[in-house]
Amino acid sequence: MVVQARNRMDSEPPRIGFTCTKKLGNAVIRNRSKRRMREAARLVMGGQVLPGFDYVLIGRAATATRNFGDLQKDLSAALQRLHRWPHAVADKGKS
Repeated sequence: MVVQARNRMDSEPPRIGFTCTKKLGNAVIRNRSKRRMREAARLVMGGQVLPGFDYVLIGRAATATRNFGDLQKDLSAALQRLHRWPHAVADKGKS
């Protein structure tokens, strides 16, 4: 999955969106991917999201079949990278 974040520069609660394109497959596969992303977000994002940010989780081909524990770890790592430098672009782990 891909995680994007945008700082709205306010103190409102964070907002989270989920999306999957038709390239992933039929509606059953897209909906399964979104359900898995929603549950991973519910479990992981509680303590890692910041107020004033919008987050978008974009499903990819492996989202529907990836081990759920790995999906949670991926999301947690992505959020850590996104917030490492508040105004920098995420670097996908490169130092």
